Amino acid sequence: MISEKDIRELVESVIKELNLKEIGGTTAVSVPEVPSVGECLDDEGDILPDLGVRELSEWSEIPNPEDPEGLERLKSTTPARLGIWRAGTRFKVDPWLRFKIDLASAKDAVLKEVDPELIEKLGLFTVQTVIKDKDEYLTRPDLGRKLSEEAKEKILKECPKSPDVQLVVADGLSSTAIEANALDFIPAFEEAIKNYGLKMGKTFFVKYARVALMDDIGELLNPTVLVELVGERPGLVTAKSMSAYMCYKPNKNTIESDRTLVSNIHDGGMPPVEAGAHVASISKKIFDAKASGLKLNE
Repeated sequence: MISEKDIRELVESVIKELNLKEIGGTTAVSVPEVPSVGECLDDEGDILPDLGVRELSEWSEIPNPEDPEGLERLKSTTPARLGIWRAGTRFKVDPWLRFKIDLASAKDAVLKEVDPELIEKLGLFTVQTVIKDKDEYLTRPDLGRKLSEEAKEKILKECPKSPDVQLVVADGLSSTAIEANALDFIPAFEEAIKNYGLKMGKTFFVKYARVALMDDIGELLNPTVLVELVGERPGLVTAKSMSAYMCYKPNKNTIESDRTLVSNIHDGGMPPVEAGAHVASISKKIFDAKASGLKLNE
């Protein structure tokens, strides 16, 4: 496969041939800047800005706003697409391109798999639900709540039963979220749990998992508190948001209101290191109160 370096050298040589000019018996060469992979040039040969890194909370296309300071204050409170303006009844080009970028990122987050090298780096073993592939995962949410028989055997072999706290990492609907946050979240969480004097189970990764899989795991390992990290359904603001679901002794009779949730764990929400400590503190409260979800609030 031809490398980026070879491509750049080839492009530069062609441009030089096209731009040779005789000046006083000597040859002057005019070579426009060659973009790197992923960069584009405008009509003047300048590299166009990367719209994917622009902060939505600071981006406005409104020409001559009547109250620019008020608009700035409003946009600073939300990443929503406010003030992107229009061309007739349509988006302007740059906001439309940014929309397409964010939509593509959301689709990628759903369809891609968590990098196996990350799982290895975290020191986790991997099991799978009864789901066979990504298509089945997206069309059969019910199957994402059940461990395969092979998974059950491996978990029972690798994990001690009845820990105070059991942490599970699941891909969910955003593999990008797990890749972006788990590496910082897990050490912070484990250290805080250790400081509380609680016994941790062995953390593992589950592929093609839904939130309620924690009930199946609870039946298998009988932890006092089970914490499940899962990638949230991505949107057009971020595809990196992770959630932490917590439950006191989850089992087949658990209902959704029995779960406690910390969401929006990402660099634009609650940073993963801070979230690790925060989720650990809630887990300790659940352990002491012997209740989670609405029962914990009561």
